[in-house]
Order: sequence, then C-alpha cells, then structure tokens
Amino acid sequence: MTDRVLWSYKEIAAHIRVQPDTVRSYRKHGLLPPPDHVEGGKPYWYADTVRTWVASRPGNRGRRES
Repeated sequence: MTDRVLWSYKEIAAHIRVQPDTVRSYRKHGLLPPPDHVEGGKPYWYADTVRTWVASRPGNRGRRES
C-alpha cells in the first residue's frame, strides 16, 4: 500500500531529525528529489517518496524509521 500523504519541509525535517532549513538546503543543492506536488509555490512530497529518498541517502546505515 502506498502512502499518499503530502509532506512539507517541516514533516521531512521531523522524519530525518534535522531543522527545516537543512531540508531547504538539501533541495537547493539538488540532494532532495523533485517535489511531487507544488501548491501556491510551496513544494510537497509524498511520504513514500521521502522514505525512498531517506533509504538511498549516503551515510544511511540502516537507521530505523520511527
């Protein structure tokens, strides 16, 4: 089953335990996948997109999802 909930910078930051500005920096430097949806100029990603990205990040040593 896919998780179609849209996440903003805030939810992504909470998921990977960083500040929202860090996630914005990741996007600015091309480290974050393209947004799945843009509404009013604000980017959003599906939770599954973020989880896939987190799993493939360099330095990911099999951290457990919360």
